[in-house]
Amino acid sequence: MPPFHDVTVGALLTQLAATLPHQPALIYPDRQFTFAELETEARLTARGLMAIGVERGERVALWATNVPEWIVLQFALAKIGAILVTVNTSLRANEMDYLLRQSEAATVITISGFKDVNYVEALREIGAIGEQRLPDLQRALFIPRGDESCPDDLMPYDQLRTLAAQVSDAALDAREATITLDDVINMQYTSGTTGFPKGVMLSSRNLVNNGYWMARGLGYTPSDRLCLCVPLFHCFGCVIGVLGAFTHGAALCPVEFFDARRVLETIARERCTSLYGVPTMFLAELEDAEFARFNLSSLRTGVMAGSLCPEALMRRAIDEMHLREITIIYGLTEASPGITQTRRDDSLVHRTQTVGQVLPEMEVKIVDPTSRALLDLNEAGELCVRGYNVMRGYWNNAEATHAALDDDGWLRTGDQATLDADGYVRITGRIKDLIIRGGENIAPKEIEDCLRLHEAVSDAYVYGITSEFFGEEVGVAVRLKDEATTDELKAFCQQQLARFKVPKYWRFVTEFPQTASGKIQKYKLREAHEQELSR
Repeated sequence: MPPFHDVTVGALLTQLAATLPHQPALIYPDRQFTFAELETEARLTARGLMAIGVERGERVALWATNVPEWIVLQFALAKIGAILVTVNTSLRANEMDYLLRQSEAATVITISGFKDVNYVEALREIGAIGEQRLPDLQRALFIPRGDESCPDDLMPYDQLRTLAAQVSDAALDAREATITLDDVINMQYTSGTTGFPKGVMLSSRNLVNNGYWMARGLGYTPSDRLCLCVPLFHCFGCVIGVLGAFTHGAALCPVEFFDARRVLETIARERCTSLYGVPTMFLAELEDAEFARFNLSSLRTGVMAGSLCPEALMRRAIDEMHLREITIIYGLTEASPGITQTRRDDSLVHRTQTVGQVLPEMEVKIVDPTSRALLDLNEAGELCVRGYNVMRGYWNNAEATHAALDDDGWLRTGDQATLDADGYVRITGRIKDLIIRGGENIAPKEIEDCLRLHEAVSDAYVYGITSEFFGEEVGVAVRLKDEATTDELKAFCQQQLARFKVPKYWRFVTEFPQTASGKIQKYKLREAHEQELSR
């Protein structure tokens, strides 16, 4: 019986099907699975994937919202040893082109699109479907929603069910038997200071055990139901969410994409006991015009992550949403992701001013970012972590891997933190030049490189502007060589970048502050910009 850990992702579902066959596992308004039914569906899909030639170690990019097939594929791909490459639903065509090329993906699986991005057209634009020009891509599948028909240049996802007859259960079992705890089965792209996103390689040991420990901190049992409204393409969704809940036999009630009203409806309809989100999500739910009509009394616990939670918001979540045992989790994709977590019975001070204590089976230390010397308690330095949760490295990027991991297995987080005598960690800043907007990591260099392509731009530097709602918004200082308006530059960025990366705050300058050695002082740009905004 659950809880389970030290198992592969594929074996986790098999064990749940054997021990809790009739227990609800996945609950959508119009589609539900018990653990036994989900295992059957995952095995059928896995055999279909084998039939179309998906090999062990092959990268399979999944570009979709929180549809049921996403979770089925998470387990099906793990069972055959393929590597699930999670794709941000906000990516644009050129960003997807980079991801497919860098990951050397052989398969892409997509829905029709999301919001203002047409995924099918984007794939055609970059040559991923139709007359293919991507060197590694061999096949593309389409997951329909509602009455949608499959485009002619894509394979219908449902065809996997038919093709599964070509592969026996014994052949699937033989393939799955070769998969180990330390095989890479998941790859997530994360932004960094070097600009282009890097593919973080994660194993079952990383993911299942990390989900297990965080869910244990939440006190999950098979009677719990998680309203999962964070995206599955992020570790928050597919690890803390799916694997955390399933290691303890809890059920998932996913919301296909975040919408505060849908979240409230799901909690009330399914009597959910747990809720996840970044602070902005909780605020949107609390401020929904019809918040008062929803019965949220079933809620008990949950996770707030992505940025520090203001005390007033945490108090409202506890008092108005009944989340008396809500916890804070801190981590990063390279750490699978969880590193620290507050306890369910921690004080409000600990839950708003710290990110909790280090999770079991790992260790943290605070070091001088330059000398790497160990620092004393309450002294600010770079937080480093070591344990089962540390990534296997970055895909095809030995230089970045070496910069992030030392020879003793310590991962440099790039976050500035302190550690007190009781083991509580406080995040005090970021050493890495990274913007975090509502839980999304944004690399300034990627936006800067985009703007420098515009014929009117001489140079540009991007930085975070403090935001009460998102934690940070993207700000930019631009030096022009020809006339251009903010609207023109915004429109240019919107054609190249995901919506959340497009700068909200623009400032035109004639020069940039520099150090004696010529390095641009972004903190001065940020300070000057914030002063202007405050007038």
